[in-house]
Amino acid sequence: MRQIAPLAAPIQADVTVPGSKSYTHRVLIAAALSDGRCLIRNALHSVDTRLTLQALKQWGVRVEESEDELAVHGRQGALAASDSPIFLGNSGTGMRLLTAVAALARGRSVLTGTERLQARPIQDLLDGLSRLGAAARSLAGNGCPPVEVDGGGVAGGRTDLNCALSSQFLSALLLIGPCTRDGVEIRVRQGPVSRPYIDITLDTLSRFGVAFDRNGYDWFSVPGGQRYRCGCFQVEPDCSQAGYFWAAAAITGSTIAVKGTRLDSRQGDIRLTGILERMGCTLSTLESGVAVTGGRLTAVDVDMGDIPDVVPTLAVVAAFARGRTVIRNVAHLKEKESDRLAAVCAELGKMGIESGYDETALWIRGGTPRAAAIDCHDDHRIAMSFAVAGLKTEGIRILDEACIQKSFPNFWEVFAGLYRSVR
Repeated sequence: MRQIAPLAAPIQADVTVPGSKSYTHRVLIAAALSDGRCLIRNALHSVDTRLTLQALKQWGVRVEESEDELAVHGRQGALAASDSPIFLGNSGTGMRLLTAVAALARGRSVLTGTERLQARPIQDLLDGLSRLGAAARSLAGNGCPPVEVDGGGVAGGRTDLNCALSSQFLSALLLIGPCTRDGVEIRVRQGPVSRPYIDITLDTLSRFGVAFDRNGYDWFSVPGGQRYRCGCFQVEPDCSQAGYFWAAAAITGSTIAVKGTRLDSRQGDIRLTGILERMGCTLSTLESGVAVTGGRLTAVDVDMGDIPDVVPTLAVVAAFARGRTVIRNVAHLKEKESDRLAAVCAELGKMGIESGYDETALWIRGGTPRAAAIDCHDDHRIAMSFAVAGLKTEGIRILDEACIQKSFPNFWEVFAGLYRSVR
């Protein structure tokens, strides 16, 4: 358990957050499929990204690790067989992206994870892979992990894909497209949700020299027989993680800049800064990075279908805002590391804040949050979001402080640095 103490006064601070989790997963995969040695700097070292790295090692990818960088030796799109199942914990990103990558590994691969991961749907991706000539199935027959993939190469071709639950189904097929014989042509039948994550995938393809074509978010084509080109790659700071500190500025009236962040980032979560500005904060671009200064907060009505990871963060800010905040198009949050809609409402309720949700939206009525013991629901984003509330409200306790290891292992160290800052 971790007790959070309120800040004694507003602060001015610069903070450093780790590299983007989304970019790290994708760059690791692209490097593993590349035509040579790739140097990756500022990669996120967390539970989820370590699981992806371990999976690639099981498929024969050689990795040299140092404190500042990773050297990944690409296998030119041809991965070795794995004699043992690939365990991915509760990493939905790892499971979805690597299920497609498994089709490039010789022989049979079994990918599995925690009980929660085994309840997260993946059938739409398995269907898409099957239409491209890959044998992939849910071992339990329920459309969820564990999955079995018979790999050794993918012919490619055309497929329709349902992305109503996750954009990662699309990202997975895009990532293996260059390594297929005939390329892939994908028509999106439903969705996609979380569109900025598709842009991150396509940006990764471009950075590795892969050609593709697209028509908005409805149609994509990646020619086959291409190579990911090796090189040196820098992972930019994670805007999801930056969001906790921008939220901290919002509710405490502080000015907090996150080093290295840019408003033109392809990470959709940078849009949280604009939402906070609408709520009454001041947004500025400093030499160090994007800064938020807190102000008098008022409720907003906003669609966050494309940026689901920062919904819990905004929900905590909304608890301190005047009026009723409505966050729309977030039904897919039920299928995250926890049912985040239920988890957010349960913990806000403990703080005396009215909230609720249905199939279309989450709403929060701002008020005066009170002391509470926060159950993190084994979800890193619940832990970090509600820790922010403790900077303003006396008596906030985080019951499972260690779950932040999933995405931001040094969160508590960075968080503690706020108390050493002064205005």
